[in-house]
Formats: sequence, structure tokens, C-alpha cells
Amino acid sequence: MIIIKTLSLEKKITDPFIIRGILAGIAVALISGLVGCFVVWRRMSYYGESIAHSSLLGVGLGILMGIGINPGVIFTCLLFGILFLWLQQSKVLSSDTLLGVLSHLALSVGVIVISMNRVKIDIHSFLFGDILTVTQNDLWGMYLAVLVVVIIICLNWSSLLLVTIDEDLAKAEGVNPLFINLLLTSILTIVVAVSIQIIGLLLITSMLIIPAAASRRLVNSPETMAVVATVIGILSVIIGIFLSVEIDAPSGPSIVVVSAVLFFLSPVLAMLLNKK
Repeated sequence: MIIIKTLSLEKKITDPFIIRGILAGIAVALISGLVGCFVVWRRMSYYGESIAHSSLLGVGLGILMGIGINPGVIFTCLLFGILFLWLQQSKVLSSDTLLGVLSHLALSVGVIVISMNRVKIDIHSFLFGDILTVTQNDLWGMYLAVLVVVIIICLNWSSLLLVTIDEDLAKAEGVNPLFINLLLTSILTIVVAVSIQIIGLLLITSMLIIPAAASRRLVNSPETMAVVATVIGILSVIIGIFLSVEIDAPSGPSIVVVSAVLFFLSPVLAMLLNKK
């Protein structure tokens, strides 16, 4: 009985759509690990969640206008980020209040736009992710996005760190904080567009925060933290998808549960490393 069950699981795992899902999940982990470190350092979890919520409007507009989901998501999230940064400069309201207003407005308008579509849309798959929706073309697009994000972060690593530490110090060093904030918004937008099919918009922020938070307990340098966060994200994706296949559960929540377990195990691993 155990042998039959093992063979059945092996057959499921080797299915092309499962392999595509794992590869897509690894793409998500590669960029969410890097970007997530800045989200944790700058305490931007609510900002990342707000951009993710605005992506539902992008999904609706992309389908309604016939331009595709990813272009719609990228356009809407970029517009959201620019609008937030512009309103933030006016300093009329606090950042969390602005994010609350814009996030729920975008989410509500997104639901309305989706309800206006004649094409039947499975909102559940966008909220929690669905590996069945990943195609070969999606994979090419995802890894192209990964390459773009990695190049941008590597070229601007020192500026991103400097603005994260102190914006006034960054200005003194000739770095434009507004440009760097716009750049980080653009990167977060790409992360959302890449992640929405695997993780779902409600859980995207978890992949930005949890692996980075887990790695923070294990390392002492920013560069090492980014690498370890990426590794934790990749492990979460692989184990999470295997778990979802085994118990027939949604892929996105399964990945998040595994990453959370690794987060809670990280203090134990940190203690073992310190003893050595």
C-alpha cells in the first residue's frame, strides 16, 4: 500500500504542470528573497501588501482591455506606487493611512471591474494561486523578469542599502531617495506580477517577509541575508508544492505554511550555529 502510494506521488510530481509550477515557484523565490530583505529592513510589509491588493484591479483591467494579465498588473501597481509616493510627499496624512485608503480602493474597484467582465474569471486562483495556470510561455516571462530584477538590484545595491539606512545620509552621498523609492516600487511591481499565479495576491507579501525574517536570525551581513532568504524561499516552494500534491491542497497556502515552519525553526538553527 505504501509502495503504491509512493509511486502515485512520484507520477504526480513528474507531471509537466507540476514541474512548471516548481520552476515558476523557484522564480518567485529568487526575486522575493532579494526584494524581501529590503521590505523587512525598511518595515514595508504593509506597503508590499497594498501593492499586491492593487494587482486585482490590474487583473480585471488586463482582461477587460484584452492586453493580458501581467501588463495590466504591472501598469496598475506602478500607478498605485507612484500615486502613493506623490501623496506621501504632501505629508497630509500618515503613510499607513494613505496605504489603507489606496489599497482598499484599488481592491474594491478591482472586484467591480472583474464583475463587469464577460469572460468568466476564477478569482480564487488569483487570490491564492494555482500552479495549473502556469504555461511554458509564462516560465520564459518569469525568468526574464528575474534576470531584470537581479541586474537592477545588483547595479543599485549600495544605493538601496544607503537609502534604507538613512535617507539624509543618502542625499549627502549624492543618492536621490525619491528615485530609489520609485525603483523599489517598480521592483515590487515585477515581484507581484511574477508571483500572482503561484502564490496569489493575498499571500504574496508572505513570500517577501517570512524567508527574509527567517534568514535575519541566521546571518550578520545584508548580502548573506539576501542569499539565505532566497534559499529558504526555494526550499519553501519545493516542499510546499510536494505537500500540496500529496494532500491535494492549494499550492500558495502550502508554500506559505512551509516557509512559516522554517521561520519558527530558524531560532533553533541559529542556536546550533552559534554553539559551533
